[in-house]
Amino acid sequence: MLLASGLAAPAALAEGVPTPAPAPAHRAPAPKPAKAPAAPAPAPVATTAPVVVRPPASITVSMPAAPADWRALNPQNTLVIDTDKGRVVIELRPEFAPLAVARIKRLARTGVYDNLQFHRVVDGFMAQTGNPNNLDGAKSLEPDLPPEFTFRLGAEIPRAQLARPQGESEGFIGAQPYVAVDEIRMAMSPDRRVSAWGAFCAGVVAMGHEADPDSGNSEFFIMRAATRSLDRNYSVVGRVVMGLDVVRALTAGDPPMQPSRMLRARVMADMPQAERPQIFVLNTLSPEFHALADQVRAIKGADFSICDVEAPVQVISTGLGKPEPAVKKRSRRTAQRGAEDAAG
Repeated sequence: MLLASGLAAPAALAEGVPTPAPAPAHRAPAPKPAKAPAAPAPAPVATTAPVVVRPPASITVSMPAAPADWRALNPQNTLVIDTDKGRVVIELRPEFAPLAVARIKRLARTGVYDNLQFHRVVDGFMAQTGNPNNLDGAKSLEPDLPPEFTFRLGAEIPRAQLARPQGESEGFIGAQPYVAVDEIRMAMSPDRRVSAWGAFCAGVVAMGHEADPDSGNSEFFIMRAATRSLDRNYSVVGRVVMGLDVVRALTAGDPPMQPSRMLRARVMADMPQAERPQIFVLNTLSPEFHALADQVRAIKGADFSICDVEAPVQVISTGLGKPEPAVKKRSRRTAQRGAEDAAG
């Protein structure tokens, strides 16, 4: 699958390119938990939103953001994965790959992903899982999926355009970074749309496949670092909004000696209210997010990339029964360079 074995690893309400990397190389239905009555979620806290940019410079910039600038996750398109290292929350994006998103939700709901290993984890690259026999290339009983490496972006899809490199547009759809053919061409296209695709930044989640691009099935992988050479080669399904530190803590190896596991994967809408994480994401359509991106662009200059910016997140509760620390208000901008660069 995505990470085919034998390949070496690389050296908001609506909500550059490195050297080539290797490509990422597939039970019985479980009853759905009874739905608890919906309860109003705590409001996000008025705070300063930090944005961290990635190597070659580790920089934190911040700016005040009011509660109205934050949005809650859609429970129907949020995947909650409990691993032996902690909880990972993924915001799914059917705009990018509707068939792949639907497949992941179905497999989560039927228990296929429960207790599966992260059978390939490569430092500085990705973590791969989703094969029922925990071996690369295995599949579920579902039919294979066609590739959804690109999608047609229309004016009706809310998005934050941050950059226009030659012939392209770059920005965010919710927390998901995207690239498109220059959006000015929409007016000249017969369907008033342009081709677009997900950018493989840290935290991005995609479906794996074998050499045949029509072989996507159950396997997926999570980027531990940006690897833009994967753009337009895999179906992007979402991005981690909580728990990227957990993904980076998974036991590495190809295969690992003692693999980390997905203990359970659930669609958040199917979870009891008390177990649901309560997370707010800064609206990437807001002036505050654009101002944050402008700060990062000013620091990075010609090296600016959309992978240098992440939509800030407030975690009110992980849903694991542990109280969250109070959100600290920050009003300063800090720049830290040096040892953190290598860590990313």
